[in-house]
Amino acid sequence: MSQLCYKSADLPNFKLLYDIYHMQIDEGDIIRTISTNYQYFGHYHTGGVPGRHEIDESQELYYPAIKKAIVTTGFNDYVAQEFLPTGKDNNSKIASLKKAVKICDV
Repeated sequence: MSQLCYKSADLPNFKLLYDIYHMQIDEGDIIRTISTNYQYFGHYHTGGVPGRHEIDESQELYYPAIKKAIVTTGFNDYVAQEFLPTGKDNNSKIASLKKAVKICDV
């Protein structure tokens, strides 16, 4: 994020999409980045690392803590679940989505 000039834009209606998956791949330090720059974020996307799969305990990111950090900033809008379920049938894919929603419901 340090390479962007979003801070100097000084546009109150300008907001970025913070894609948690990509930011973990590119820079890491997700919670600090959110806590420091939240005023520039208007929307968040989830995704497990590695593989952009479920955001459960099999991934390196701990979404309950990330979601709490987001809520702490005052953000109270939707967070998009953007991951590729690993289940083979629709029932298991729906179960994965329900679990992700529960994980992010802080």
